[in-house]
Amino acid sequence: MIIFLIRAAIYVGTSALGLLVAAWLLPDFGLEWSGFLVAVVVFALAQSILTPFIARMTNRYVPAALGGIGLISTLVALLLAQMFPGGLHISGFTTWIMAALLVWVTTTLGAIFLPLIFLKKRLAGRAARTTAPLVRP
Repeated sequence: MIIFLIRAAIYVGTSALGLLVAAWLLPDFGLEWSGFLVAVVVFALAQSILTPFIARMTNRYVPAALGGIGLISTLVALLLAQMFPGGLHISGFTTWIMAALLVWVTTTLGAIFLPLIFLKKRLAGRAARTTAPLVRP
């Protein structure tokens, strides 16, 4: 249960970081502090729900696009997060594409490296407990 909570925190944290990176690098990507938390939660929830759904639909109807599932779900999650007022504002076709790419890269790198940092000790301890030899008196 602890590992699940840590992974959820990492997921929300990487979503927040991805949105901040896009806001920092893209001039037409606006992120208001008053709605930042709402934008992050909506984006993270939408991303976690949409990714398996889009993967299933893509696999069924357009198998050649399977590699772009992360980008597609990121783009749709950004669209949904923008619908909530006071959070984020994206204008311009190029900004939409670049925002999806930046947020996707940031969340992907975070999903790869942050668990290695935060869960390394916990997973090593669990592995040691499960593989410890049974000592009989």
